Amino acid sequence: MVTTENSSYSKKLLHLISWGHWFTFFNIGAALLIAIIFLDAEGLPEQAIGKVYMLTNWLSHMAFLTFITFVLTVFPLTLLFPKTQFIRGAASFIFSFVLCLLVIDGFTYAELGYHLNTDSSSQIFALLKEKFQFGTVSLTTFNWIIFIAILLFQLVMSNYCWKHLKELQQRKAPKYFIAVFVFSFFVSHLIHVWADAKLDYSVLRQDTVLPFSYPSTAKTLLTKYGLFDRADYEQRKNNPFSFTNKTPDYPELSQECKNVTTPQHSTFLVLNDKILTDNQIKQFNLSSSVKGSKLVNYIDNASNYDAWFNLLYGLPTIYQEDMKSQQSVPMLFKQIESTKLDTSINVFANKEQPSDLPLWISKLFTNQSQYEDISSFLFADKLNGLKPGLHVFYFSGQTDYQYELFVNALLLAQQQKEFKDIIWLSSLGNASDKTSLTPKPALFIFPERQSKTINELTSVMDVQTTLMKNWFNCRLDYKSYSNGHNIYRVKDDRLFANTTEDGLLVIKKDKNLFIDSQGNFETYSTQLDTLISEDSDFPMLIDGVKLINSFSLQNKPKEQINN
Repeated sequence: MVTTENSSYSKKLLHLISWGHWFTFFNIGAALLIAIIFLDAEGLPEQAIGKVYMLTNWLSHMAFLTFITFVLTVFPLTLLFPKTQFIRGAASFIFSFVLCLLVIDGFTYAELGYHLNTDSSSQIFALLKEKFQFGTVSLTTFNWIIFIAILLFQLVMSNYCWKHLKELQQRKAPKYFIAVFVFSFFVSHLIHVWADAKLDYSVLRQDTVLPFSYPSTAKTLLTKYGLFDRADYEQRKNNPFSFTNKTPDYPELSQECKNVTTPQHSTFLVLNDKILTDNQIKQFNLSSSVKGSKLVNYIDNASNYDAWFNLLYGLPTIYQEDMKSQQSVPMLFKQIESTKLDTSINVFANKEQPSDLPLWISKLFTNQSQYEDISSFLFADKLNGLKPGLHVFYFSGQTDYQYELFVNALLLAQQQKEFKDIIWLSSLGNASDKTSLTPKPALFIFPERQSKTINELTSVMDVQTTLMKNWFNCRLDYKSYSNGHNIYRVKDDRLFANTTEDGLLVIKKDKNLFIDSQGNFETYSTQLDTLISEDSDFPMLIDGVKLINSFSLQNKPKEQINN
């Protein structure tokens, strides 16, 4: 026999569950409106099948996520604590929190290209802090404003559903909406299965648009960011990375930098094709009258040939062919020419094994010479007699003794000079792939800077930008001409990205992410010197691709940006 108490409890429970369904239904509408942020950031696909998929996936995916939020949170609470005020209040807070996260996630995706995640929390927090500053309104205050506004909407909607529940149950329109959501769910999945089989880019490019959506392949994502040819999507299985869009022209030197005072001291880049040891760097620093800054995590992942481009242009290797075809002159050499300083490159190599320098290098330097040994540079008069300017000394296939003897002679000669020179000591390039992920110690001796140990991530691309700022005091935005930074201003969360013949490398702190031309992921640990995992870290990949693309975006004509 059913008691009156049990009957009342069941009636109350069914009433609350029915209210919860309608409350969730209206939240689906709110989630769909907020999700337009993601669609707007992605842009409308060109092909009809892509447009159909975007519409059906938007309807079904957001409806499913909202409904599953109800099933996992509000519904269990309703069964455990069927108290009207508690359930209505808890549901309002839960959906307010979820929709607030959806708003922040939409803004993050629009700005960074990926969703909220713990691995990229520092970039996301920095972005939100930078963008959500309106006068005296802080990020925390702004988030509370969003939450309270959504909470007020939830409370009004909750009250409306509760008071008009019988009227809502009699309406037929919501049933048609539910049918549309279910129909969209099946259609979007069928389209995606077809697109996987046919490699249809207009559909696959949307893989990561909505939160908790299908994981994208690296090839699809790289095509989306212009590193693969979209028209040849199916055939791009083993091709090296290359830009599908035309690289903008290299920028000109600003008038402000043309008017800087000509330095009275030179810069010496003393480079070795072998990796220097910590003991060598330590000994060089002890021998120098001016103590330098030791670079602990100095990255140079390119081959011996490509590393010259990274060094002198400060750009990823993928730009090399375009810069050569443009016959562009690096910004540092434009600055040197403007101040009428000298340039020279001196190579120490054996006759049996001559150094294979890129041909374009000779066009940059006023003087180019090759020697078998360092005997002509062991005296201070020779080194100090060089005209003020940029002087590069490259040791190819030489013994450590030759390199160390030259560096010590250079440091000893500095003691006789009134204006001390800038000296950069490091290796350049990698003879094999085994050393490409290994940080190489380097030393930067700058007379006007206090020496320190720089533990943050620095790279071969930082040489040009560091000299532009510290040698010439040129304040030209380094993003306009380089991917490098001023080594004295690098941040702890700095990201490095570069391309090689085999794939794309992204480095952040101890994590090394490598993506080959087939889109396979490999993650290495620098300290452990071992493979961590093969999981797809798309946020880190997107950050790396955006960094590689930054030069093109900075210099792209405004009319192209608008288009």
